[in-house]
Amino acid sequence: MFRGLHEHTIDAKGRVSLPQRFRELLGRNSGQNDGDNGDHDASLIITTGIDKCLVAYPRAEWDAFEARLAALPQFDPAVVQVKRIYVAGATECPIDRHGRLLVPPMLREYAGLTRDVVFAGMVATIEMWSKETWTEQSRLSRSDRQAVAQKLAELGL
Repeated sequence: MFRGLHEHTIDAKGRVSLPQRFRELLGRNSGQNDGDNGDHDASLIITTGIDKCLVAYPRAEWDAFEARLAALPQFDPAVVQVKRIYVAGATECPIDRHGRLLVPPMLREYAGLTRDVVFAGMVATIEMWSKETWTEQSRLSRSDRQAVAQKLAELGL
């Protein structure tokens, strides 16, 4: 399970170091063990999110997500919209031997990733935010505590 917040810097070429804890989880979940934690063989499917962030899926999670989408009515306008947001922009991004991801320019532009990146563990996925956007989103998310408390109660949490 991916959890926690981690800050890293993305370089001009779009390379950003994946947090060590996340690399360990990916290596463990993929069953890789070649003496080098298997990091260089791992990859993430990275795509746009509903918010101005990127969402990174381990391969198994992405495959399950695509299978669920494929089972939905293909001509439903909401399904088409979800496919445009998530599937059309999806790119497989390998993790190099230094533990870095190369984020494609179009995805960096969408999320505004220019320097400081916040990785947010989201249980089965990882969100990637520009630090400025994350700070604002976090502030907005916490501004209506009553609505959040009500939603948590509705979910039985």
